[in-house]
Amino acid sequence: MTGGKKISIINQLGRPDVWDELIAYRLLKGRYNWREFRDADRFVEQQLYLPVVEKILQGEGLGIPVKKIVNKMGTGKKRVVYSFAPDEMKVLKAIAFKLYAYDGYFAPNCYAFRRGLNVHDAVLSINRAVAGKRLWAYKLDIHDYFNSICVDILLSMLEDMLADDPILFRFLKNMLTDDRAIYKGETVWEKHGVMAGTPTSPFLANVYLKEIDRYFHDAGVVYARYSDDIIMFAPDIETLEECKRLMAGFLKQYRLEVNPSKERVYSPDEAYEFLGFKCHGHSIDISEASKKKMKGKIKRAAKSLMRWRSMKHIEPEKAMKGLINHFNKKFFENDDCETLTWARWFFPIINQTDGLKEIDHYLQQNIRFLSTGKHGKANYRTDYDKLKQLGYRSLVNEYYRHRSGCDDGVRS
Repeated sequence: MTGGKKISIINQLGRPDVWDELIAYRLLKGRYNWREFRDADRFVEQQLYLPVVEKILQGEGLGIPVKKIVNKMGTGKKRVVYSFAPDEMKVLKAIAFKLYAYDGYFAPNCYAFRRGLNVHDAVLSINRAVAGKRLWAYKLDIHDYFNSICVDILLSMLEDMLADDPILFRFLKNMLTDDRAIYKGETVWEKHGVMAGTPTSPFLANVYLKEIDRYFHDAGVVYARYSDDIIMFAPDIETLEECKRLMAGFLKQYRLEVNPSKERVYSPDEAYEFLGFKCHGHSIDISEASKKKMKGKIKRAAKSLMRWRSMKHIEPEKAMKGLINHFNKKFFENDDCETLTWARWFFPIINQTDGLKEIDHYLQQNIRFLSTGKHGKANYRTDYDKLKQLGYRSLVNEYYRHRSGCDDGVRS
């Protein structure tokens, strides 16, 4: 602080110690692999952030973001994401890191992208709050949330929140009101909300719904939000319908739409699903939706490897090993530290293994399919020991190793 006036976050980014703090934090959280750490260290050592920071301070802002359409969670569905130039993305990550200073503005029932909170806190908190009670539940998902946010409404919220940092507000306003994007090499003009995929978008998305979160918190409703996923509970269907009506009014006011395919009411006798988990009483397992998605990934990967095997006349064992290695990475290991494996996402929370057994069985079926090209009893000539020799690792076995603390190979 100088003369009682706050130093802007943008000005702070001109100091090497701020960047050292960011690198140390990401290292402690396991957010870097070796290549990423080396790149970040060089970026800070050579002070490559200074040109970007200077541009922002002079009011020039960033360049034009690149728009990409990518597969969503391997489901075949598409989602739109944006990215700026690599150095600009690093600066945005640093801004996002410093924006945690405003975390106190958010209600306790908002769990997404907050320091010290994560998806596990959301699931366990809700599970504890409803266990032993007969409650109705309403779950919803906001359609294309990040890219659908109305920037004019958001800016009015941000101006108040960032009244102590006008330089940062000016930067965010310039970035959000620039409707240009580069798509397939051409400049296009479009409304793109807070631009999913950019490091500041999670914070901005929390700002946009903070009043909704606060309303239900202050009303004493059992409620949790993680990004665009929301669940709330009520003692009877009439109260739940009133909560639904209130939520619909809020979303209309903020020009957002519910994804109808992910909207669901659960009776007190049903297990509810939230963030990939299926919960009923104290029981927590993998949701039906998560299992369906994973089975789709396994089936598509197996079919692709079978086509490759046939075209290239590859030995069956090589294709089988390829499928095993691919899903070992998805389940247990991944060089991308920003991507959560099944071990990181599910193992710390679930206390039932039915879902893991189901996926184990399905993957084994598809590995064996690659040995013959058919599904049938003949595939079982490839026994379990043979699968293990090829590197297969059972989700159930790895889960119990994780729970017992013998988690070599499983990084949670």
